[in-house]
Amino acid sequence: MNTYTDERLCSLVLPQCAGIGTIVAFRLVKELGSATAVFNRREELPALFPGLSKSVVSVLDNPEAFRRAEQELEFAEKNRITCITLMDEAYPSRLRNCEDAPVALFFKGNADLNRLHVISIVGTRRATDYGRQFCENFLHDLAALCPDALVVSGLAYGIDVCAHRGALANNLSTVAVLGHGLDRIYPASHRRTAIEMLEQGGLLTEYLTGSLPDRYNFVQRNRIVAGMSDATIVVESAAKGGSLITADLANSYNRDCFAVPGRIGDSCSEGCNRLIHDNKAALLLSADDLVKAMGWEPRNARETVGNVQRSLFLDLSEEEALVVRILMERGELHINTLVVTADIPVNRMSALLFELEMKGVVRALAGGVYRLV
Repeated sequence: MNTYTDERLCSLVLPQCAGIGTIVAFRLVKELGSATAVFNRREELPALFPGLSKSVVSVLDNPEAFRRAEQELEFAEKNRITCITLMDEAYPSRLRNCEDAPVALFFKGNADLNRLHVISIVGTRRATDYGRQFCENFLHDLAALCPDALVVSGLAYGIDVCAHRGALANNLSTVAVLGHGLDRIYPASHRRTAIEMLEQGGLLTEYLTGSLPDRYNFVQRNRIVAGMSDATIVVESAAKGGSLITADLANSYNRDCFAVPGRIGDSCSEGCNRLIHDNKAALLLSADDLVKAMGWEPRNARETVGNVQRSLFLDLSEEEALVVRILMERGELHINTLVVTADIPVNRMSALLFELEMKGVVRALAGGVYRLV
């Protein structure tokens, strides 16, 4: 029996195997700890996972699938593309919490996919002047209020590309999630914008080279757009459309969702107005609305120190005190950043943060971010 040691290779092969797919692949990797463990323990899988077909053992023994994955990694290396697995620190940590997350992603660019503040902006391909102007004004103001924000969208016509271009114009980092491999740009007319994004963000996909920009792929990629973000903003949408699917996904992941209202009767605002009416999205009028709703406002340093000094009267353990000191020095931080900075395992860190929440010392924000009370 072969022994598998390459996590990237196994992560690429696993979801491509017949009868496995994205959700089963994610479950197997999460349960066994890595993609290599899935392959090395494949004989045990039917017993470990009741309901999993016994044929999975033979399905995973697929030399052709491994040859295809090796070719993909060669292409990635040649074109300075990074293959990111669930086990990698660079993997979008917010997305890792979604049960249908890809076990491997391809990324080309320079963005930190685990920025403290990540938003997605989506909308109709048939954007109006109203929608385009909102994007421009919103991103201009957001850059002043929250300059470290990462803006995610899908590089499609309309609102998507407006969001990317608005971010670039205001020196915000921006990432496009693609519905095809990184051997092409679709639509081709957005190639120049995509190239600019490589220096101020990047391009992200779960698809292998040769994958066509099919309609189904774009629906699938919406879960990445929603899952890697703290909040999803729908700027314009008809009564039906991909952006409404993204909003539903954001709600299913317990992420914040916002919609820009439009005039009653305008077809391009019908979806947004319905999201607000049905309480599936909060009404959004400005960048200031978003920052306040998400708790991203900069706090008065003196007030912070005073609150923390009061908290130090509590009986904190040595590890809890360390976490508090880090948050005092660096402000709001994602749990992954705390894990790395404090050198405390993620399971232990989760327990510490829960205890600190119970003691009223820290507050949990959206997307696994924590700050001092």
